[in-house]
Amino acid sequence: MADVACFAVNKSFDTTPVLRDFSLQVADGEFCVILGPSGCGKSTLLRVVAGLETVDSGTIHIGGRDVTHTEPRDRKVAMVFQNYALYPHMTVAENIGFPLKLRKVPPELARERVEGVAEMLGLADFLARRPRQLSGGQRQRVALGRAIVQEPAAYLLDEPLSNVDALMRVKMRDEMARLWERLHATILYVTHDQSEALALGTKICVLDQGRVQQTGSAREVYEGPRNRFVAGFVGTPPVNMVPGRINSGEPTTFQPWGWPVPAEVQAQLSSWRDKDLVLAIRPEHVATVPESTAGFTLNGTVERVEYLGSVTWLACRVAGGSVMARSGTPETPQVGQNCRLAIDARRLHWFHPESGERL
Repeated sequence: MADVACFAVNKSFDTTPVLRDFSLQVADGEFCVILGPSGCGKSTLLRVVAGLETVDSGTIHIGGRDVTHTEPRDRKVAMVFQNYALYPHMTVAENIGFPLKLRKVPPELARERVEGVAEMLGLADFLARRPRQLSGGQRQRVALGRAIVQEPAAYLLDEPLSNVDALMRVKMRDEMARLWERLHATILYVTHDQSEALALGTKICVLDQGRVQQTGSAREVYEGPRNRFVAGFVGTPPVNMVPGRINSGEPTTFQPWGWPVPAEVQAQLSSWRDKDLVLAIRPEHVATVPESTAGFTLNGTVERVEYLGSVTWLACRVAGGSVMARSGTPETPQVGQNCRLAIDARRLHWFHPESGERL
């Protein structure tokens, strides 16, 4: 295996920039998830690393070697495409072993490697079948097997689970995590699914409009978003964003809530009093509490109830707008009912109203 690094990579199609000054370093054996919305440049990044697209400027290194102008076949990477890209007329064994055939690997050695990979992926009993005889999850394993059998320096996975149903996606996600632990491979994994990103990545790179917004562990990205885009894109339900300001009166409150601001927050944002800013807090850090509860609370009215079994989410109308909160009391409030919301003052995020950067 090997490390993968991109330095100041730029890529445009005609006059449309797709990657803008993109830099990322993925260590040997690291599982790096490239996370972002559709059209942000994720798939183009993989194609650039694989050599299927040329860069306008910048460099790409694999295993410490500059491969910016190297042919795809000489980069020692294996790519798994979103649509599997299996040959329908070939058996599972032939599909997995096709890259070895192209490299003229001796048939006996190729067969041993194909059988070993098939055993690892639970495909040993399906080697004689053709893709049309397989389920979506099995086809995805065949596509993975075709990459694994090459023993590449790095794996490039382009939304590999997007074509399977929700239940299979969870199962395949677990299998992917176990597979990475066995291979200890260098992986660049593209997805727009934040649950996949948080569950799989040892490193997450959040991308928007071709620019890196934040890179870090799942915990760093989720608990310490660098800007409003990261805070809003990562997390389900989406983070609550509340435009307002911290007044300089006594007591010091956050408006439009009229909510007393904790002393530690006042110290942190002393230079932002009486200026516009944006408060962000995740729905799981806002919860209904009994009406008699004191402290950092907020009065509201329930507008919508989302029962999901393990948790019940509430959309609540409060001063200045609406927030999502979790039901924290034994009795779930009903639509139209008044409620009191407790705010976890340790979990607040504050952002600049224009640049969106963290304060």
